[in-house]
Amino acid sequence: MRIYRTKDYDAMSQKAAEILAAQVTLKPDCVLGLATGSTPIGTYRKLIEWYEAGILDFSRVHTVNLDEYMGLPGTHDQSYRYFMQHNLFDHINIPRESTNVPDGTAADAQAECERYERVIAGLGRVSIQVLGMGHNGHIGFNEPADHFPLDTHPVDLTDTTINANARFFASRDEVPRRAITMGIRTILRARRILVVVSGEDKAEIVRKAFTGPVTPQVPASVLQLHPNVTLVGDEAALSKL
Repeated sequence: MRIYRTKDYDAMSQKAAEILAAQVTLKPDCVLGLATGSTPIGTYRKLIEWYEAGILDFSRVHTVNLDEYMGLPGTHDQSYRYFMQHNLFDHINIPRESTNVPDGTAADAQAECERYERVIAGLGRVSIQVLGMGHNGHIGFNEPADHFPLDTHPVDLTDTTINANARFFASRDEVPRRAITMGIRTILRARRILVVVSGEDKAEIVRKAFTGPVTPQVPASVLQLHPNVTLVGDEAALSKL
């Protein structure tokens, strides 16, 4: 495991963007696994900046996103499809058909999960999978449980996650209660995993995930078993390592 301790959020975003930019430069037809949430926004802004400067070309890149809320169309401003369009895809030269996000409005959620697994498999192995980490250790929407879910699957969100995401909605009642997410096995198939964390409030879960036992009660702890993980965090988030 490789750890980069950076001064602050901006430096964390810069380092994470450098890692992704190097992947795109070295393998222009790579597959990027992407994440949503507030943590990677700075990283995406850096990638946009370098694209606009003519440094990066995304025309041959494919992407797969970790997850999506169930019940929200891609045009909803809190859907993860909308997030990705607004924070990255609309600002770079990646064809829309090369970007993949689960369909949260699919009538048959299980069938959509199976379709998404086929999409990921059809692209080959993900070159780098970006992950944030929830306060309870969830990655994607794989919540603390008594087992590690394997493949892409529907999930009931915990109160902790609903409360954490409520700040993005007009009220807690509007937060979707279910989502579609890549499973742990799907995530671990990536050739490389890039974890980004920021803020003192993440310090304890970072400690548990990377120095504690591997347990489904802390889903991110399974990353200890992956052979190529890079953790990029600011001083506050890594203060307990």
